[in-house]
Amino acid sequence: MTPDVWMILAFAGLLIAGVPVAFSLALSGAVGIVLGLSPEMLATLGTNTYNSIAKYPLIAIPLFILTGLIFERSGVALRLVRFAQALIGPRHGGLALVAVLVCMIMGGMSGSGPADAAAVAMVMLPSMTRAGYPKPFSATLIAASASTAILIPPSVALILYSIVVPGVDLRALFAAGLFPGILAGLSLLVPALILARRNGWEGSPTVESERLSVRTTFKEALPALFAPILILGGLRSGLFTPTEAAVVAVAYGTLVGLFFTRELSLRDLWALLGEAAIVSGVVMLIIALAGIFAWAGTMLGTFRHLAEWIIGLTDNGVVLLILVMLAVLVAGMLLDAISIYLIMMPILIPVMQHFDWNPVWFGILLAMNIAIGQFTPPVAVNLMVTTEVAKIRLEHTLGWALMFVLAMSGALALVAIFPAIALWLPQMLGYNV
Repeated sequence: MTPDVWMILAFAGLLIAGVPVAFSLALSGAVGIVLGLSPEMLATLGTNTYNSIAKYPLIAIPLFILTGLIFERSGVALRLVRFAQALIGPRHGGLALVAVLVCMIMGGMSGSGPADAAAVAMVMLPSMTRAGYPKPFSATLIAASASTAILIPPSVALILYSIVVPGVDLRALFAAGLFPGILAGLSLLVPALILARRNGWEGSPTVESERLSVRTTFKEALPALFAPILILGGLRSGLFTPTEAAVVAVAYGTLVGLFFTRELSLRDLWALLGEAAIVSGVVMLIIALAGIFAWAGTMLGTFRHLAEWIIGLTDNGVVLLILVMLAVLVAGMLLDAISIYLIMMPILIPVMQHFDWNPVWFGILLAMNIAIGQFTPPVAVNLMVTTEVAKIRLEHTLGWALMFVLAMSGALALVAIFPAIALWLPQMLGYNV
């Protein structure tokens, strides 16, 4: 067998053995270097890991992670829930609608599905349970809705995609993710509302919903609602770059928590800095060690060989797009979004260029597919978070998860068939697509 085959087999074997993704990438890359190049080339490991993370746009990732943690701790999710409940009022499926809307708005602040899922689940699950919703349904709906955070800007995954794929404007990606993200959220509402009506969940007004005033709750939620406007408005006006937008988001969230909601103290802020550092360290470690795998794969021609093999499967771009989407869906069920981009994009970029797929549109399709994987067992990172909050077993959510997978797959199919759903907004804003 050739060295690049040994490298791929080593990577698969390490993953199956339970070795973390970051170290699987590094060790299999080292295997490829030793067998395909020379042991002396291991001296490049330090340079490769440094070059992988020495990129200015990557600064936005830990900052948006910190933004999500600050807004979660500041009581923003609770205020958004109360405003949405007051706005929608008591009706069949009202709390399901609230959960989806709040997840989408929170996604416009954090850019992280698991953080979004945790914040909303802690607020919404008790209310939904009291209203008659089964816990497995509620946990799955929130996990699925939180996955839209990977699409609705700012998105950590789209930031990484803009770095991995040369020549892609991050502002165009952010704009392109907005309508598909909304479409994905709406697709989840269809089965949720049908089931709520059929099963009679939440059919009568509750005491807490009767007391809520739209005017009062709107004033309480206004700072949270303004956050996505501040970030996107600043990007559109050119007032700041995407990386600077992350700094602005952190500063704004801190001011909201300290002086508006007053649920955030300086001691809490210090603890959140440590928590964000830990989460960011994990992300950056994956990116850094993936640099070894990427360099080895490039030098050995592994990615080129795999891309040529994929292109040779069929001359029909539609068929190949479907195969790629299925492969990414399976990967999304097992790996996180960052790992998927780092592993698969070196292979998929030549395929994308061969069939002349628009890189912005293709990036959104990948993000939608990965979003589906975030609530599809066996791994399902978002679902792990919500089931932990709900104190239920993951397998109890399987039937509900499959239903929402089909719903969001319909939204994915619409974006694939009609690229204008993703591309219209960035084109109208004058971005390079």
